[in-house]
Amino acid sequence: MTGPKSPTAWIESARQELDAPDAGRRDSCLEVVSDVLETGLLARDGAARNDAVRVVERLVAVALSDEGYELRESALHALCTATAPYELPQRVVAPLAAADGMEPLLLEYVLGVHGATGDRAALPAVGRFLRHPDPGVRRAAADAVKELRWRLHPAREGTA
Repeated sequence: MTGPKSPTAWIESARQELDAPDAGRRDSCLEVVSDVLETGLLARDGAARNDAVRVVERLVAVALSDEGYELRESALHALCTATAPYELPQRVVAPLAAADGMEPLLLEYVLGVHGATGDRAALPAVGRFLRHPDPGVRRAAADAVKELRWRLHPAREGTA
């Protein structure tokens, strides 16, 4: 008899499922990944944090792949979910900065992920979208810049 899986075991199992040939199965897998990341349970020790980083790297790869829109959106949604309990390293999400040709809604996810890094290195990647033709992307870029500035200087924000 097997007991319930640990969050790390769920993530490892899901990472393997991401290589499945069935897109529907991979999409379901991304929902599990999103749910596990949302709990923040992987942040409890160094090994689990490494698991989270490996999963984020895989999610970035799926988001930038030639997969269908739904799968890329699910990967980006999972990344955004991960930004609540984790401060994702900019170096891990930096490849998303090359996402210029993405659909506007997907770019909004990308900008949210960059904004949540709290890393000054994300500012150029985010700032260039302030003049994007889509108003939703421009708004997401402005929100990401605001989030980055707040994370970089929390004491100064709101005092004007």
